[in-house]
Amino acid sequence: MPRTCSVCQSPRLADIDRDLVAGVACTAVASRYFTLSARMAVQRHKDEHLPGVLVKAHEQEDVRLALDVVGQLRAINQASLAVLKQARERGDGELALKAVDRVQKQIELQAKLLGELDERPQVNVLALPEWAQVRLLVLQALEPHPEARAAVAGRLAALEVGANGRTG
Repeated sequence: MPRTCSVCQSPRLADIDRDLVAGVACTAVASRYFTLSARMAVQRHKDEHLPGVLVKAHEQEDVRLALDVVGQLRAINQASLAVLKQARERGDGELALKAVDRVQKQIELQAKLLGELDERPQVNVLALPEWAQVRLLVLQALEPHPEARAAVAGRLAALEVGANGRTG
């Protein structure tokens, strides 16, 4: 039967983990919260249980930072919209355009952070000069098989029409 971790059972577990994460020696932690003879238990706890605690703490910190970023974005958006409103009320077109630009940048940033904006480059292989050569080689290879050649040619034509945004 596995041994129960006496450190995990301690009512001071959060303080113990905080000290261990801060780099306090196991001997010092043992003498502070238990007896000096508990050093091995503290060491086992540090080796076996602390990494899980750190992962959870890291996840909580990530969530806290994400919420902080969202809060900051909201504050900046509100300030930018307030400037836009004031500029429009005063008829200040230049300031209004600057505020619109700022709001637009904030929307882009928010979309990027939420994963709603995909800026990865896209390559249309059908537009590459090599595609025409590959197409020709495939159709030439299929010359001995007229039915297969016609079927492939039809599918390639449909693919090319679809890639160019035309309907056929």
